[in-house]
Amino acid sequence: MNREYENSISRAFQTPNHKAFIAFLTAGDPTPESTVEYILEMERAGADLIEIGIPFSDPTAEGVVIQDANVRALAGGMTTDGVFDIVRRVREREGDSKKAPMPLAFMTYANPVFHYGCERFFARCEELGVGAVIVPDLPYEEKQELEGAADAHQVALISMIAPTSRERIQRIAREARGFIYVVSSLGVTGVRSEITTDLESIVKSIREVTDVPCAVGFGISTPEQARRMARISDGAIVGSAIVKLIAQGGEQAAPAIYEYVKSMKEAVAES
Repeated sequence: MNREYENSISRAFQTPNHKAFIAFLTAGDPTPESTVEYILEMERAGADLIEIGIPFSDPTAEGVVIQDANVRALAGGMTTDGVFDIVRRVREREGDSKKAPMPLAFMTYANPVFHYGCERFFARCEELGVGAVIVPDLPYEEKQELEGAADAHQVALISMIAPTSRERIQRIAREARGFIYVVSSLGVTGVRSEITTDLESIVKSIREVTDVPCAVGFGISTPEQARRMARISDGAIVGSAIVKLIAQGGEQAAPAIYEYVKSMKEAVAES
């Protein structure tokens, strides 16, 4: 890696042959209490890393499923402080077991971080063991706006590489930390019946310049898709399919979430 981070993210990609399953949900959808339960349920089902979406009024990278989850969470009063409180409660519950804390990352946008205060935001991430932050609307060329504060608090600011990155792929990859989020398709998040991007070439280009793990996200919803993405990378990221289960099940979605995450983790492990 370009830099060794003393945090939990490396555990999600613990051995060269280990493929990670990364699960996403939106904080506060449908309630803060449910979010705590669902994070712990996904951990129990085998997720290697959990991305927690911080609700925002203009989530430009998200499709309708996650947009609607943002609307529900914000309507319920969820705030950035509320998201940190969810993480605190997860950590308290984990403290009752002897297992290592679950690797956690935030998915957010630049505006909430700046509004909260960069230093304060990343200090709280460090305090609660949030090892990485993904900011999809922060261009690579402007990452220094947040990178200094993230570095100071040992939080990996995750690089995203999309099919449109082209000649910038290796430049972005050389400076990547934590893991690289490879965007599978053009457009926003959401379930896709087929992923046709030449991801193997993108991953090959990345691996020529760095050993930072890379995981593929956007559009993955079935075990077969997850298995295929994990074969060519270091893991698969799934969000909209899980958020859809939460939308359908509300506060009773735990069993469906457990079974789904378990099946996806098994598929990734088979790759």
